[in-house]
Amino acid sequence: MAALDETDRRILACLQDDAAMPVADIARRVGLTTTPCWRRIQRLEETGVIQKRVALLDAARINVGVTVFVSVRTTEHSQEWLDRFAKAVADLPEVVEFYRMSGDVDYLLRVVVPDVAAYDRFYRKLIARITLANVSSAFAMEQIKYTTALPLEYAR
Repeated sequence: MAALDETDRRILACLQDDAAMPVADIARRVGLTTTPCWRRIQRLEETGVIQKRVALLDAARINVGVTVFVSVRTTEHSQEWLDRFAKAVADLPEVVEFYRMSGDVDYLLRVVVPDVAAYDRFYRKLIARITLANVSSAFAMEQIKYTTALPLEYAR
């Protein structure tokens, strides 16, 4: 893909703010006419810079307002085990983020549930699927910052 220029970054900023914004409005904000703006958006989608457009939901309003960070340590460090673990987690809808980490924690999951009892049910499902050496859960007390917008000043 060709390098991202300032206009591309401004288009991306508009879409990160409101993915449903009409192309004509984006074009006006970034100083283009509609057709060139639409072409740029299409190129950004075709090259994978824009992966998909989604609706962001209010977790509390859909009854999953409790966020739990689950730290997993394992004694297994093979690709086969990671594949089994990833498969065990893949269809658990409560897991909204899943990372392989450096440092003392091997894996970190962000889990959303309605309450502690629901987390306990989730935990029991997880450990029934795969053996884990050590699992530690931390419940978020307050969400201070949350965004899906990525910083664009580094985009090239």
